[in-house]
Amino acid sequence: MAAPVALSFQDVWVEYGDKIVLEKVTLDVAEGSFVSIVGPSGAGKSTFLRLTLGQEAPSRGRVLLDGERLRAEPGPDRGVVFQRYSVFPHMSALDNVVFGLECARAPILGRLFGAARRAARDEAAAMLAQVGLTDALDVYPRELSGGMQQRLAIAQALIKRPRILLLDEPFGALDPGVRLDMHALITELWRDHGLTILMVTHDIKEAFKLGTRVLAFDKRRRDPQAPHRYGSTAVYDFPLDDKAPRAVPAELAPLAVAVAEE
Repeated sequence: MAAPVALSFQDVWVEYGDKIVLEKVTLDVAEGSFVSIVGPSGAGKSTFLRLTLGQEAPSRGRVLLDGERLRAEPGPDRGVVFQRYSVFPHMSALDNVVFGLECARAPILGRLFGAARRAARDEAAAMLAQVGLTDALDVYPRELSGGMQQRLAIAQALIKRPRILLLDEPFGALDPGVRLDMHALITELWRDHGLTILMVTHDIKEAFKLGTRVLAFDKRRRDPQAPHRYGSTAVYDFPLDDKAPRAVPAELAPLAVAVAEE
């Protein structure tokens, strides 16, 4: 039985004045899938994530969440992790994660007190344990390695229990060994939390290793005299079978070369 559709993009265009970034994007994202998104710089990958997050609305077309038009504002059902660690440097690891719960549960004061605060700290500590930071609760971000800071950013994103997790080049700044550890972590969290993940990456091998589906964004049409007049769309869509080898298809070889040269 096919998984229900979580997100639906219906003839979506994004335009800034006379510049077209995305055009004719029509695709569905199944609940519980791990969608990797690849493509050259300027292909609209991050714009696609911002549409899903609700940071901006399409110029034309519709984005639906569970069949309802997605409002152009972020919501707790969607979490995001960026390449650069979006953590608060003046807060300990524990307080970084507790802060998300305080904003959700005490939106006016931004602070919890008494039993409510103790419960939030326990919940945050449990989330930090899930990402391997049990021994770093009272440590500040500047004292953490890059990989540990990214684990903290993931804990921040997951503490409000989002259904959809958006990853924008989350491992691009990490050393290869740390990156492999993060691959294992995000795969475990995806399965344990039943997440739907959309991940932008410049690493095409990483895309095929982690994803259940790979979307390649690029322009179908080009005009050398007016390159801004055509936008990108999903030019390739590869559903992946866990039982099949995870090799990069020959069709993506030119794209892989273009990305590697950037």
